[in-house]
Order: sequence, then C-alpha cells, then structure tokens
Amino acid sequence: MKNLVLSAACNIDPKQIEFFLKSLRKNYNEDICFLVGKKDVQTKKFLKIYNSDFLEIDVHKFDVQIKRYFFYLKILEKKEYNNILICDSRDIYFQSNPFDYSYRGSINFFLEDKKIKDCPFNSNWLINTYGRETYKSLSNNIISCSGTTLGNYEGIKTYLKLMLQNSSKYKYKKSLKYLLTFRRDKNGRGADQAYANYIAHNNLIQNSYFYSNEKGPIATVYHLKKIAFNKKYELINSLNEPYAVVHQYDKRWNEFESNVNEIKKELGIDQAR
Repeated sequence: MKNLVLSAACNIDPKQIEFFLKSLRKNYNEDICFLVGKKDVQTKKFLKIYNSDFLEIDVHKFDVQIKRYFFYLKILEKKEYNNILICDSRDIYFQSNPFDYSYRGSINFFLEDKKIKDCPFNSNWLINTYGRETYKSLSNNIISCSGTTLGNYEGIKTYLKLMLQNSSKYKYKKSLKYLLTFRRDKNGRGADQAYANYIAHNNLIQNSYFYSNEKGPIATVYHLKKIAFNKKYELINSLNEPYAVVHQYDKRWNEFESNVNEIKKELGIDQAR
C-alpha cells in the first residue's frame, strides 16, 4: 500500500503551495491529496502538474480548518493507505521524505516548545471549547501541533473520528458580540488545536507517541528554541539531523530567509517570500 499526504488549499493563490509541493515531490513520489474550493480553478491545474489529487469542497474559508477532518475521513474511507501525514500547506516545506523515519506510534504527535498555559491562543481555544476545568487539567502539557499529525491507517482514522466527535460536542463558544450579530468569531478558527490536544494528552488513541520539537523529525518553529542549519541550508535538530518537515517557518522569517531562498533557488522557485 502507498503512503498519503493530506492537506488543504482552499481559496489561496496556488503559488502559496509551490514550495510545499516542489520540496515534497523532490523527496516523495507517492500519493498527495488536497482539499480545494469549487472555484479554485488555477489551484486544480497547479496540483495536476505535481501529480496531486484533489477533492472539491464547498465550505466557507473560515470553516475549512475545522471541517477539513470530515473530508479527510471521507477520503480514507474510499481507499486504504499504509501511513498518512495530515498537515497544513502554506507554511510547510519538506527536507526529506516524511515517511522515511521509524515512527514509534500508530499515531504520532509533534510537540512545540511551549506549555498550553503559556500560549494565549491555545488557552483561549481550550477554555472556549471544553471549559476551565479541562483547561486546568491540560494546561501544563506542552502544545501538540494539529498542523502536523502522522500515523498508520487505523490510527489516523481513529484520530479523525475523535476530532469530528469532539468538534461536534464541544463547539467553540463565540463571544457575545458575535452571538448578537450572528457573525463568525474568527478567534475560533484554530479551535481544532483544542480538540487535537485534548485527544493527544488524554491518550485517547492506543499506541500514540509524542515527538519533541528539539529532537523529532518534524519542526514547528514558531516556539523552537534553537534555530540551526547545516551546510545544505537544512534546518537541523539537536541531534544534528535534518528535520523531515519544517512548519511555520514564515513566523521566524528573519532567521529562515537566506536558507529558504537558497533551497528555493535549487528548486527553481521565485525567491520572493
């Protein structure tokens, strides 16, 4: 069976996923599937260039982050895979094949370098979904990033089902001004972080495993304590090993700019950010 990379690129300029696709295809020749909007004509053409499948969805751009898990599950119900990486797209690039690593869990979570209680965004998402008591019970845990999750077929399917169950049962509580005006509360757009951390830190999936940001194969760099590169312009972990996946590099652009531009040059990508 093949491996699968699952992501979303709804209502964005396809150039924003060029780095993702070119760096991934340099290292990986198996299946890729994106969620796209019905009007994303150029993105669909762009994906075909990189031999990537897509699923058209009709979802408001502010709701994709939560609703993507429903569509990911639909994709997996139609075809079985060996291992699956669920990830963001716009702020990710690949330094090697993400599946060429001996992962220890049936599902693998990738930690950041900050506790939930020390991040106002993650604290807000947890409080406004599960409530303050649950927040207190989880607040000392290190943030697990929902933007990169990797596991085997059964592990990922279980995770997706739990994400759907939790997002349905514990909906983000909008602030009063949004309730009164019947508008979307944009502060809830990242609430999938709350569901992912609840599932991960309560060990709701058998044989789950956490990888540290410092030593693991995937870097979420926003809170990464040490930024270091090798002579090939690759971001390396504390073991001096190149990460397979680099996430949120745009949030540390001053430190990444020169190295990313060198990699883009090798890939034949316009070096403009």
